[in-house]
Amino acid sequence: MNHAIPHRFPIGIDPADIDFMGHVNNASYLKWVQEAVLDHWRALAPSDAIAKHLWVALKHEITYRKPAFLEDDVIATVLVEKVQGARAFYETVIRRGEEVLAEVKSSWCCVDAHTMRPARIARDVIQRFFAADAEE
Repeated sequence: MNHAIPHRFPIGIDPADIDFMGHVNNASYLKWVQEAVLDHWRALAPSDAIAKHLWVALKHEITYRKPAFLEDDVIATVLVEKVQGARAFYETVIRRGEEVLAEVKSSWCCVDAHTMRPARIARDVIQRFFAADAEE
């Protein structure tokens, strides 16, 4: 059995992220998720796969739990739930310390960087995002 390798992505909150209510605007969370998922790909995929593939977001479902503020230290933790054909399904949890600020389920389509058509990810590349569980 394999489990996803978590990828931690520190988030910098800019003054432009703050809305009229004094906290981070909901749209900023979407920007953060996109940055975190792409950083996850670049951190774990081999360089030839990174050069050959691009990712396009298909769907994001964001559940907002608590507001974030300008001075907060915020981390997004990204996990690949599964890869199916050219699609990847992610879970991203955005936290301030132990507090969950938002939970995001998203799906992405891998495209060939040259043809811009959907592209399957090779099994050996997918395996880089999962760790084998230790035998008991």
